[in-house]
Amino acid sequence: MKRLAPMLAVAGLIAGTVPLLSATGASAAPAAEYTPQKPAWQRCSADRPAAYECATIKVPLDYRRPRGRTIDLAISRMKSGNPARRHGAMLLNPGGPGGSGLDLPLMMDEVMPKDVRDQYDLIGFDPRGVGASTPITCGLTDTEQNINRPYREETFPADVAWARTVADKCREKAGPVLPFVTTRNTARDMDAIRAALGEKKISYVGYSYGTYLGAVYTQMFPERSDRIVLDSGVDPQRIWRGMIQVWATEAEPAFRRWTQWTAERSAEYGLGATPDAVSRTFWDLVARADREPIEFEGTKLTGDDIRTARAVFFSPSQAAPLVKALKDAADGKPVKLTPPQLQLLKPAAAEPASDNGTAVFLAVVCGDTEWPRYPEQYAREAARDKIAYPLYGDFASNIKPCAYWQRPVEPPTAMKTRTDVLTVQNEWDSQTPLVSGQGLHKALRGSRMVLAQGGEGHGVYLADPNSCANAPVSSYLTTGRLPAADVTCTTAPGAAEHRAEIAPQSPQRFPGLTDGRF
Repeated sequence: MKRLAPMLAVAGLIAGTVPLLSATGASAAPAAEYTPQKPAWQRCSADRPAAYECATIKVPLDYRRPRGRTIDLAISRMKSGNPARRHGAMLLNPGGPGGSGLDLPLMMDEVMPKDVRDQYDLIGFDPRGVGASTPITCGLTDTEQNINRPYREETFPADVAWARTVADKCREKAGPVLPFVTTRNTARDMDAIRAALGEKKISYVGYSYGTYLGAVYTQMFPERSDRIVLDSGVDPQRIWRGMIQVWATEAEPAFRRWTQWTAERSAEYGLGATPDAVSRTFWDLVARADREPIEFEGTKLTGDDIRTARAVFFSPSQAAPLVKALKDAADGKPVKLTPPQLQLLKPAAAEPASDNGTAVFLAVVCGDTEWPRYPEQYAREAARDKIAYPLYGDFASNIKPCAYWQRPVEPPTAMKTRTDVLTVQNEWDSQTPLVSGQGLHKALRGSRMVLAQGGEGHGVYLADPNSCANAPVSSYLTTGRLPAADVTCTTAPGAAEHRAEIAPQSPQRFPGLTDGRF
């Protein structure tokens, strides 16, 4: 059975310290001269259900020039099976930026409760620049796509050269399109889909980066926003460098929680009887791997490789056996892991010979907002954060290609309009940590939050079938009524085997070879 969580994990997420600007930039609505055509729906493929339909519509590359160049937007749907109960259309987004959403209707159709499912035509789409929509590429190698670069004074010039090279290659390969692959234009595309479907309003479920996309839509098109669920929230005040840096700041309390949990189980894992002892064991392993890489499941891991796996510590029951296995490998002992634990070690499958996801990711996070321009600032902050947040601080603050990107076409979206939306959050989410989800909730006046206390993992609603958050979210989608107040419920932290089952491509694994997205 296909699972929702793997798609969410592959889609990924990021953010920044640039403060939110108050201007909203270009006009929100597509110009009057632009009218989306009606979709010509057809069966997506012979090996998929007949009810799963696909179409392509044309949208302007630049909505300020609606009669100019157009691009393709691939969309999909699975209609409500109960027309008498149909409420409307629900758009779906799995995150990214750069994640494909065409298959989300199929996945949601399998896991969504019937009383919710009956009310909606489920609508998926590949955002502009992605996959089956007019795709972009920067022609990047696998090495060039890796943003996990530790800061060292002696290697920083090479990091600067990498950042400049990636930005230059993106301009060369996708220059005419790149400035328009942004969150605000994707929100305009969502409204074009709404118009093409003939709907007055749309409902929406968005995960991770999709929460920011959904929030932007509600600000640009408040009168067309119906029932909106934003799951695993991006803080609009942190786009986008700050969302990368929050990975570093919030990994530290997660690491401390892990040391306490593991110390209480010292008889099982043998990593130390106190939190300080567990911490020393881990950092000793990092130091050993820096001196001589550790052979681990067919890969030689350096200390930097181990630190990039900061996400695993948000789930202590995953982290402890993996660190124990790493210590055993370093000591020359046999490594014993269960099949689900081994699955956590496997890197997510990359698209063959493609940098499409990375190209879109960079286009959005570099093009949505301004980044610092001076390499010296990155070096100074990375050196500082390597001390303050030793697990991931230097990775987060080191230079990125955005330092050499062209200036954004329009400023970020101000969160000023009251929005009756529901935000959803796990307490221990590694990609959009709790503080980020709380920031989204605070930014959206009128919103309510469902917090799964004790919940682990990235993606909540239907991604974890046992989450206490599922019921209140389904109730909102069924009735349209927000909870009278914020909801805090308790979800038991999942066992490693359970999290591996629902999210086998989760970023929570060794080695830290995640694609670094939301």
